[in-house]
Amino acid sequence: MTAAMAAKRQKLVTIGGGSGHFVLLSGLRDLPGIDVTAVVSMIDNGGSSGRLRDEFGILPPGDILKCLIALSPHRQSAQQILLSRFKGNSKLAGHNAGNLLMTMLSKYTSFTEAVTALSDFLEVKGHVLPVSTDKATLTALLSDGSIVYGEYAIGTGQNRVGKKISRLAMVPHHCESAAAYEPVIEAIKEADYIILAPGDLYSSIISNLIVPGVKETLQRSNAPIIHVLNIMTRPGETHDFKARDFVRELELYLGKSVSHILYNNQIPSDDILQRYKSKHSQFVKMDASDKLWADYSVHAAPMLRMNHGSVAHDAEKLATLIGQIIFQPNT
Repeated sequence: MTAAMAAKRQKLVTIGGGSGHFVLLSGLRDLPGIDVTAVVSMIDNGGSSGRLRDEFGILPPGDILKCLIALSPHRQSAQQILLSRFKGNSKLAGHNAGNLLMTMLSKYTSFTEAVTALSDFLEVKGHVLPVSTDKATLTALLSDGSIVYGEYAIGTGQNRVGKKISRLAMVPHHCESAAAYEPVIEAIKEADYIILAPGDLYSSIISNLIVPGVKETLQRSNAPIIHVLNIMTRPGETHDFKARDFVRELELYLGKSVSHILYNNQIPSDDILQRYKSKHSQFVKMDASDKLWADYSVHAAPMLRMNHGSVAHDAEKLATLIGQIIFQPNT
């Protein structure tokens, strides 16, 4: 550890949801000299989380669970046990043990206390916070004037190719306005760096920014914002988006500029690109000659990890690059 690391631990707040956030936190877990607080989207209404939310009235546990596992020193064994899904035709089919455990803990105590309990159990290195404890539904106004309800419908983009998202909003269930969880506000105020994780632009990232209190606190913060650009576009959400489109849309909801942009410049193999193309997904391209990038600190590097025909960021390479920005800001 360098003298700078030993002198002051850097407080990082990550914002996101889904598998991209899991990858980011998996890398940051082993980065020395940092304290991590993960802020997680709470509007998932698909799959196991959505079923448990509808049946038991709890906040969706899936993304919180993945972040806890990512920051645990027991990550590999915890993944195998807590993320394995039940099979067969029983009521348990499709659920994983971790979501059911979170549901049981939430019914026995509060959701936030359940998160703390599981965090202690997994010996998590850092903090994982729900962006809000108010139940809400995500809605998207499309370019043709129609409205899509629910994170799952927005994220999957079913029957929506060619229709762009014009505006994202939250509809609270039991109150006039949802609010950010207070510890989230405090964590942002104290942060040295804010990291916007890779993931679905609207349903995983911007869904956090539209929670009342989050954007306003970010705007008042002097902490540099690091944005990890996605590797591939998402049909229905970011179809045909280039790198500049991601940044511009993100800043529209932030109400301020990001400072650093992390970009994977390693192009996947042709067969993988073709597989994604068949699903209306493309590699996110950055035009290096675009004058837009002169206003940012752009960090382009090969950070691609391929697994069974799909692509994601390499957690270790991503964390190494973030470490260089934090501890060697002039390199």
